[in-house]
Amino acid sequence: MPQYQSLIAGLLSIGFIAACSNQTLGPQKDKAEKSAACAVEFIILGTSQDAGTPQIGNSNDAAWLDLGARRLAASAALIDHRNGARYLFEATPDIREQLKLLDDIAPIKEGSGLSSNLGISNIFITHAHIGHYAGLMFLGRESAGARDVDVTVMPRMAEYLKTNGPWAQLVSLENIKLDANLVDKQPFQLADDLLVTPYLVPHRDEYSETVGFVIAGPNKKVLFLPDIDDWERWNSEYDTDIVSIVSSVDAAFIDATFYDNNELPGRDMSKIPHPRVTESMTRLKHQPSKVHFIHINHTNPLRDPKSSESKALKDSGFNVAQRGQKFCL
Repeated sequence: MPQYQSLIAGLLSIGFIAACSNQTLGPQKDKAEKSAACAVEFIILGTSQDAGTPQIGNSNDAAWLDLGARRLAASAALIDHRNGARYLFEATPDIREQLKLLDDIAPIKEGSGLSSNLGISNIFITHAHIGHYAGLMFLGRESAGARDVDVTVMPRMAEYLKTNGPWAQLVSLENIKLDANLVDKQPFQLADDLLVTPYLVPHRDEYSETVGFVIAGPNKKVLFLPDIDDWERWNSEYDTDIVSIVSSVDAAFIDATFYDNNELPGRDMSKIPHPRVTESMTRLKHQPSKVHFIHINHTNPLRDPKSSESKALKDSGFNVAQRGQKFCL
C-alpha cells in the first residue's frame, strides 16, 4: 500500500489529473479548490483492457517492476459533489485499488446518506466480460460484505447475475440490489440534471448485452464506450453513428484495444474484432480533441507514451486517457 500511495502522489504531482476546465491540475494543494468549483465530475479510474497491464503470463513485461507503467482495467466514476453521490462505471478486477483512488480524489462525504459501506451510490456495468463485472466479487461476504449496493444493468445482464453463481449469492445475501431498468437509448435519471443513457453496441455477447453510456451532467456530456466490435455494424445494426455520437458530447472515451492489424504476430486479427485505433482516428479526424482512448491491450504501443504510435496520435490531436483524469460536467 505505501507503494500505491506513492504512485497516487506521483500522478497528482505530475499533473495526470485534469482540472474542471479540462486543463491539467497544478500542485496537489489546489485539488480541493478546483474540485469544489465543479459540481459534477467524471473521473477515469482505469484505462486497460480487461486483464490489465502487465498481463498474467507475461513475466518479461517491464511493468512488473515499474509501477508507474501499470494500467488498471477500464473504469470510471461520476461524482456529484452537491450531495456526495459517487457512481461507478464497471466493477473491474482492480476495484480495490480503484476505490482507493476514488477515496483519495473524492472522499466519501459525511452525511451523504449512502447506504453502502463503500460509499457507492450505484454501479453501472456495460457487459459480462471479466474486466467489467468480475469486481462484484469483492462486494460479497469474503471481502467488503457490502449492503444493498445498487447495480444497474440491462435485462440480460441482470438475469445472468441472478441465475449464476457466485453472483447469485450477492443478490440473495443482499450485498447488491439489481436494477434492470436500463433501456436502449432511454435516459436513466440520477438527478434532475444528471442522466445516464445506455446504447446497445455489437460485441461478443455470450452472457449479456453490451452497452456504452452517454453521461449527461448539468452542462456537459461524455461518452464511455470501452468495448465494441465494429463502428460500421453499430451504424447498420443499431442505427447509431460514432461520428454523430462524438459530435453530440464534449469528451468521448472509446475502445482502443488494438492499435492496428499488425499487433499480434502469428494470429488472424480479423477474428478478434474491435475497431483499430488507426481506423477510429480516420473516422474521427475532424474532432480529435474530444477523443480519449481507453481499454488498451497490453500489446498496444499506446501504453508507452514515448512510442512512435503515441507521438503520431498526439500529433494528430487525439488523446490517450490517463488514470485520475477528471472532467467537469
